[in-house]
Amino acid sequence: MKYLCDKCQQKRTYLISPQEITQALSKKFILSVEEIDEIMVELSNQNYIEFVVSDSNKGYFYCVNLKKNGQTYNSDTKRNRRTFGLLILRSIFLATVSFVFGLLLKAIFK
Repeated sequence: MKYLCDKCQQKRTYLISPQEITQALSKKFILSVEEIDEIMVELSNQNYIEFVVSDSNKGYFYCVNLKKNGQTYNSDTKRNRRTFGLLILRSIFLATVSFVFGLLLKAIFK
């Protein structure tokens, strides 16, 4: 989804071949055309993209248009990561405070 958001900026429709997607994701994943088809259908079902499969002389292409959820995907992901990081920091802080409070109570009532 990150690749599609980077490639399909704004509200335009873009032609993307499965080979382009495979090359872009080859550093992290090895995907076949059938797997990419399944992923595209799933993203469409989750209301991130609209796509149409197009055959031409040059091969097989997807006409991809981002929906509203797809356009905000990158910012939503950043916000979720930041929220998760703050949650972890808060948990560490509260654990430290409760540990120090426990030591103080132990020292007082010893």
